[in-house]
Amino acid sequence: MSMQTGRRVGVAFVGMGGAVATTAIAGIEMIKSGSNRLDGLPLAGLAVPGIADYKDLVFAGWDLNGDDLASAATGHGVLSAQDIENGAQVLKGITPWPAVGSAKFCKNIDGKNRIVASGHREAVSIIASDLRRFQQESNLDEVVVVNLASTERWPDLDDPTLNSSAAFEKGLDASDEAISPAMLYAYAAIKSGIPYANFTPSVAADVPALLELARELNVPVAGKDGKTGQTMMKTVLAPAFKARALHVDGWFSTNILGNRDGLALNDPNSLQSKLNTKGTVLDSILGYPVEDHLVHIHYYRPRGDDKEAWDNIDITGFMGQRMQVKVNFLCKDSILAAPLVIEIARVLELAKKRGDGGVQEQLSTFFKAPMVKNGHGPEHAFGKQETMLLDWLGVH
Repeated sequence: MSMQTGRRVGVAFVGMGGAVATTAIAGIEMIKSGSNRLDGLPLAGLAVPGIADYKDLVFAGWDLNGDDLASAATGHGVLSAQDIENGAQVLKGITPWPAVGSAKFCKNIDGKNRIVASGHREAVSIIASDLRRFQQESNLDEVVVVNLASTERWPDLDDPTLNSSAAFEKGLDASDEAISPAMLYAYAAIKSGIPYANFTPSVAADVPALLELARELNVPVAGKDGKTGQTMMKTVLAPAFKARALHVDGWFSTNILGNRDGLALNDPNSLQSKLNTKGTVLDSILGYPVEDHLVHIHYYRPRGDDKEAWDNIDITGFMGQRMQVKVNFLCKDSILAAPLVIEIARVLELAKKRGDGGVQEQLSTFFKAPMVKNGHGPEHAFGKQETMLLDWLGVH
């Protein structure tokens, strides 16, 4: 339970019509209409002074698909028609704002609900005015932006445009192709003093130019790539193997999923961005390179949002004896992700309230590739991450 603050907090989703956003909104609307089911919300049992109540959250956002959220949710197949009728009818009346898209950065996902802008500068000013309008029309005390859009290809991180805030400003004026849609949203939020979280593997607020801007303006930012299923299991199991001195010889991971995330990842460039964030976790926890750490993600349409993750782990124990661990996690991707997105938004709003800007490292537990403040390596071990968050929240 959180302490009632009576503050109205807006959450603006990039990719509002996606499976995760529609699931998050439906879940909160059910709570507002009287459901007391807080299952799966990690902070629901904690009394955190000053944190927004679940019932104080208001949603809006952008999507390249202009369908109302009830149609979008029906298409994703996460929520049943009955779920949508039972308390989430409000989805029928919500349509996303036009979004910024780029086939260069995300090949397999496009739509007609597009922002028409002459260049980057105009796109940013449209995003910022959407946020201002949302705040005014919904009478909000604070707004938070969360990126849930489809995964973009990896940009050239050495491009000078991305490496200082002055160069980034020039890049906006020149509509520089190094700047992706995800970065435009992140810039618009930070510049508006609005906390920003990146739940996708895309490169956004983690480029040096935007980190610099977030620090200067003291705006909370967090990311990236939500840690929901297979990687969460890795960050729980790997510290246990380390504590028992069991050497990990190899870790074979494969995933099948059939939702829009899977379709976006069917493009090799978007897939590489995802593999970049999933791949570094083990070596960091174990303290040695796992040379045979293989990760495969396959788009398999019949499975829809019900992702299946298989892991085969080869370990060596006492006297060189070899053993194996098998994990088969039949996840509901959006059911795992949506509550994390909600908690991230609540913590970011609390950080803003506390005057705590820049990278919010205490949110590492929710991400595969956590952003860090001072250039040190991220903490990946699940138990340590949870302690960091509880310490910051001031509860145990």
